[in-house]
Amino acid sequence: MKQTTHPPGRRPALDGIGAAAAPPPVRTAPRRRPRSRQWAAWAFLAPVTLYLGLFYAYPLYRNLDLSLRHYTVRSFVQGNAPFTGLANYRTVLDDPTFGPALTHTVVFTAVCLFFQYAIGLALAVFFNQHFRLSATLRALFLVPWLLPLIVSASTWSWMLNSDSGIVNAALHVVGIGPVNWLTSPSWSLTSVIIANVWIGIPFNLVVLYSGLQAIPASLYEAAALDGASAWRRFWHITFPLLRPVSAITLLLGLVYTLKVFDIIWIMTKGGPADSSTTFATWSYRLGFGNLLPAFGPGAAVGNLLVVAALVFGLVYLRVQRKQYAS
Repeated sequence: MKQTTHPPGRRPALDGIGAAAAPPPVRTAPRRRPRSRQWAAWAFLAPVTLYLGLFYAYPLYRNLDLSLRHYTVRSFVQGNAPFTGLANYRTVLDDPTFGPALTHTVVFTAVCLFFQYAIGLALAVFFNQHFRLSATLRALFLVPWLLPLIVSASTWSWMLNSDSGIVNAALHVVGIGPVNWLTSPSWSLTSVIIANVWIGIPFNLVVLYSGLQAIPASLYEAAALDGASAWRRFWHITFPLLRPVSAITLLLGLVYTLKVFDIIWIMTKGGPADSSTTFATWSYRLGFGNLLPAFGPGAAVGNLLVVAALVFGLVYLRVQRKQYAS
């Protein structure tokens, strides 16, 4: 029987059952990153991690610790406050201020978000026409956003003053009597809502205007050729394509509006008779606004705001995930 040989480095041909089996593929071990690259990555992450730990994680931990202990001024300094569990939260829930403060927080947040977004969207669509002086007027609308909050709140306090305010002077010209904007329980919440809406419109204008720039002009041209009116072009092109931008705008506006404190405190201090008290002003008043501060209940109210913002943030992420999945 003649024995066949194969050249070195060549595999024998496979023919039929008696063919030689091919050797299994050789698995190579995954390459490890050099230690220098790993250290470089950790070096870049270290400043961010340190910043988040010092200015976010640690304050949240301290606020949670405050809400679970009975702190007085002495124990706050010495650090030997007794642990009370959820007693501070029960104190907050049983407080007669809780119901009005919750209602005012919801109304203040919802009304401000609606008008800030609606007016900001209308102005963004208006400036998207690129008419003459569009850039100049758009820059002027940013002034309320650039001013310090103490300046804006003080200006609105002067404008809405019952005796010398410009708003009541304008109402007097048209035959309407003076309104106690800041001293009447019926008008105090409306006053701070007006001021906060005025301050928040520029943010919505800038973000929504940038979103409009990303919409192709060819879509509007095709819709116009098909005979679509301006309203139908807005409702079927602009509004649907702005949904991702609108979602993040509303989420950021919600988080900001939930914690608004400066405007309300400067204009009304939550009064009169708690008529404009929200969770933000109530938390500050409990912790720092009395001769005998209640640090624990004040921290508990602040944690309720944190939980509310966290819940809405998780809802937003879930909605966004569903949209990307579909």
